[in-house]
Amino acid sequence: QVRLVESGGGWVQAGGSLRLSCAQSGRNFRLNAMAWYRQAPGKQRDLVARITSGGSTNYADSVKGRFTISRDYAKNTVSLQMNSLKPEDTAVYYCHYDDYRGGEYWGQGTQVTVSS
Repeated sequence: QVRLVESGGGWVQAGGSLRLSCAQSGRNFRLNAMAWYRQAPGKQRDLVARITSGGSTNYADSVKGRFTISRDYAKNTVSLQMNSLKPEDTAVYYCHYDDYRGGEYWGQGTQVTVSS
C-alpha cells in the first residue's frame, strides 16, 4: 500500500528555515491530495498545509505567508518550505496522503524544534 517517509526535520533557531520532504512509495493513485500536519506534546494533530491533485493549496492561519507546500509528481514527493520559524512551530510534522476515495495514510513523523 501507500508508504510515506518524511525527512528534513531538525533543530533551528527562531527566524531560521527548514525544508521538509515526504517521499511516497508503493501504490500511487492518480488522484490524491497530500498534506502536512503537526502535533506538539499534549496537543491535537492540526493541519498545517494541504495541496490537491490539481495543485491548489491551503494553509493554517498560523503559518500563512511563512510556509509553502509543493509537490513533484515525477518524484512522488511533497515538500514544506518553512521560513521565519517560531518556537510555537515546534512539533512533530506528519505527511498525509488521501486518495479522495476514503483512503488515507500517514508518515511516521519528523521532529522540528525551534529555539528562541
